[in-house]
Formats: sequence, structure tokens, C-alpha cells
Amino acid sequence: MFSLFKKDPLKKLNKEYSTLLEQALATQRKGDIRRYSELTAQAEEVAKKIDSIG
Repeated sequence: MFSLFKKDPLKKLNKEYSTLLEQALATQRKGDIRRYSELTAQAEEVAKKIDSIG
């Protein structure tokens, strides 16, 4: 019964992944390629976590 109130970790990771990609895209448009690559690398790490869970 208490499992109804647990948060889904996969949902949180998916949201973090999409947020990082949006930030990376905005940064790339501004011309900051170094920060873009950092954000993309972070997004890839989150994607690996998503794959290991799901």
C-alpha cells in the first residue's frame, strides 16, 4: 500500500536528462561550445543511469 507514494526514479532521471539537453542546446546557440560539451557529457551519464534502471 505504501508503494503508491514512492516516487518513480526513472521519471526523475528522464526529466533531468531532458533538462540537461535543453540547457546544452541553449548554450550551443550562444556559442559556448565548451559548456555545451560538458552538459552533453552530463546528459550521457544520466542516460546510462536510465538504461541501467530500465
